[in-house]
Amino acid sequence: MTKAPLMPMATAVWLVENTSLSFKQIAEFCKLHEVEIQGIADGEVAKGIVGYNPIISGQLTKEEISLSSQDENRPLNITNVEVEIKNNENKTKRYIPLSKRQDKPDSALWLVKNHQILKDSQVAKLVGITKNSVTSIRNKSYWNYNNLNAKDPVAMGMFTQKDLVNAIEKAERRILKEKKDKEKNQNKQ
Repeated sequence: MTKAPLMPMATAVWLVENTSLSFKQIAEFCKLHEVEIQGIADGEVAKGIVGYNPIISGQLTKEEISLSSQDENRPLNITNVEVEIKNNENKTKRYIPLSKRQDKPDSALWLVKNHQILKDSQVAKLVGITKNSVTSIRNKSYWNYNNLNAKDPVAMGMFTQKDLVNAIEKAERRILKEKKDKEKNQNKQ
């Protein structure tokens, strides 16, 4: 199965305006009818559509266009370019609206009560507050501790369940490693 170019009508407009390819070649490449290409050339079809350069998008090369321009029977072949899509999920910080920022200490309290194995730094990173604030909440010395209400941060949308599970798994691995190290030290003595 041959691939159609991205935005075929706009690509056809560009090819009609900028190349000496035959209408048949452009029609076959863009998966359009030859009469549509004739209409584009006459200005009756695709009025107002801005041409889309297939060379810039990597769908065609200049060499491919020049080879097909010289031989009317040679079809244009779309370039197969593999596009790598990166996941930038970890790099972007989620915006927390002003109305939700007062819920950060409540979320930290919920995490401290329900997941004691999480380090203060992990709670601080998840919720988005300082480590000192988490430590003071854990020690019940937070300036507004009496007015805090433990609220599930996942339910409030502060972070995902996946983020919480990853943090808990990391804490469990840390505890397991600490136990192994402690056992090794006891066996050495």
